[in-house]
Amino acid sequence: MPKNLQELIDERGSVVDMLRNSKLGTYIYPVVPAEFSNWRREQKAWRETAVLFDQTHHMVNLFLKGPDALRLLSDTGINSFANFPVGQAKQFVPVASNGGVIGDGILFHEADDEYVYVGRAPGANWLQFHAETGGYDVEVLYDDRSPSRPYGAAVHREYCRFQIQGPRAWEVIEKLNGAPVEQVRFFRMGTIDVAGETVRTLRHGMAGAPGLELWAPYDQHGRIRDAILTAGAEFGIEPCGSRAYSSNTLESGWIPSPLPAIYSSEAERGYREWLGIDSYEAINAIAGSFVSEDIEDYYLNPWELGYGSFVKFDHDFIGRDALEQVDAERSRKKVTLAWNDEDLAKLLTTVIDRDGPGYQFFDLPNANYGSSNFDAVIDADGSTVGLSLFTGVTANEKRGLSLATVDRDVPIGAEVRVMWGEPDGGSDKTTVEPHEQLAVRAIVSPVPYAETARREYQGGWRTTGEL
Repeated sequence: MPKNLQELIDERGSVVDMLRNSKLGTYIYPVVPAEFSNWRREQKAWRETAVLFDQTHHMVNLFLKGPDALRLLSDTGINSFANFPVGQAKQFVPVASNGGVIGDGILFHEADDEYVYVGRAPGANWLQFHAETGGYDVEVLYDDRSPSRPYGAAVHREYCRFQIQGPRAWEVIEKLNGAPVEQVRFFRMGTIDVAGETVRTLRHGMAGAPGLELWAPYDQHGRIRDAILTAGAEFGIEPCGSRAYSSNTLESGWIPSPLPAIYSSEAERGYREWLGIDSYEAINAIAGSFVSEDIEDYYLNPWELGYGSFVKFDHDFIGRDALEQVDAERSRKKVTLAWNDEDLAKLLTTVIDRDGPGYQFFDLPNANYGSSNFDAVIDADGSTVGLSLFTGVTANEKRGLSLATVDRDVPIGAEVRVMWGEPDGGSDKTTVEPHEQLAVRAIVSPVPYAETARREYQGGWRTTGEL
């Protein structure tokens, strides 16, 4: 019986087959109800009025404390830490020795020698492993995400975490605070008063217009949530359910689930031996039409995901040597693909196709059917020119969209095709039934796709700025 990821890989033989046939299926956003009103109304709220995102349950909180905490982060992150004062946050991106992205998350510098990483499991696991094995003087607390299916069992987190976003978000925030709130610079931290309590905040912009992320001890969850919704009622605030939540990224341009690039390099063998057989990395499900026998063909470097501006060679870090060999001008670039309406309609009506197996089901508004999604993007000659990585529909644009990385010479405005569905009738994933593939026409478009996001967002992967 395998005891760790490396032994599991040795037993299965093919990492690609293991992950493509994982029973996990799609990524679940737990605990928060799927919808409070309906996903279309909730999507429109972040563009037209204000929305409340409850981010309490689907991400890991990794608390790092000690004199070597900053050194650990610098040794594992492509980001520069030459200037990272208390009260600031940044999008933290680690890579493996081969230069492939592990994942990403938001790193909060909460106090001297105290940091919190918030994100999906791969980044947190990577940090915890190096904290435990790298000789660092640092304390680590791993506050795992809530169970995907708690089945009524009690759920506890260290923090509750919310975001107030949308064009009227600041009106909600100031009414909640009972006084004007300074619009500090992007990714700077502060405080506001909520229901008589001082709550920490981060200036954010997930939906385009200025907004805030708020966090507090978990036992204050209900009190804070009720206060926000009461203050926001006159401004049209809508609580957002888990169904619409993930689709926001189609408009903002963040690709949330690259495959951690840890399955092949000898330098990561110790990590694979540390990871359990129930870890995210062991049960993660690869989905989509792109299939290669080489797991490294699924790895993505920072430039392909729009993180090129984060790469700073002012410090030594894991993967630096590999990234120094990357020609950024030849790497693929991140784009949005705007799907053809007629082709999308074929997918949406396949559930009533009574004459054949139909196409792979296209769910709404998030159509992804694996944890890491890879659909081949092909040109007129039938050559693969990129990968479509996150797919769905937005009621704001009334359009099917996917986030992709494509060859550098593919211009904005070009027509390509996204191959939807898996070859040979599909894999063994629980989200897949026998189906045929469909080549969906799509127009290569800017990222972020939403004009408001392109105009309003500050820095990082959304624009040419930096964090």
